[in-house]
Amino acid sequence: MTISKVLDEKQMMRALTRMSHEILENNKGTQDLILVGIKTRGEYLATFIQQKIEQIEGIAVPIEHIDISGYRDDIDEKTREVYLKLNIDHQHVILIDDVLYTGRTVRAAMDALLDHGRPKKISLATLIDRGHRELPIRADFVGKNIPTSKEESIHVYVKEIDDLNEVSISKGIDK
Repeated sequence: MTISKVLDEKQMMRALTRMSHEILENNKGTQDLILVGIKTRGEYLATFIQQKIEQIEGIAVPIEHIDISGYRDDIDEKTREVYLKLNIDHQHVILIDDVLYTGRTVRAAMDALLDHGRPKKISLATLIDRGHRELPIRADFVGKNIPTSKEESIHVYVKEIDDLNEVSISKGIDK
């Protein structure tokens, strides 16, 4: 298996910082903004973006973390139990995930959100967009576009889980 580093820690943090600025610019500030990180690594990226927005604006944007596994269409047993503490009605919800691939995770996350309220807008922020969409879903905020083949895998590492921040790509059998 061949592994290549795509983003080191500094590059990853710069991409997330840029995305934070783009989110603020697009939303014209923090008004009605809620960040929702998709578990597992999306929740840590959402926390970083929340902290960066607070550094920039001096305001702590509300944040949620959701596990959408019960909403996935590739799991037979569906237990649609996602609990949100925040009211998302009439809010601009930014879904945050690590890698955008087929779009199925994002679709499941949107289903979960819409079961809990009616946001005025849902946007998508992803650290890596690797292509190969199966659904008509596009990210609004992208850290880096990395065109891949289906035989390649993208690995996002975050300090909270993996003791390092970086993104790599591997080709070959992933064991």
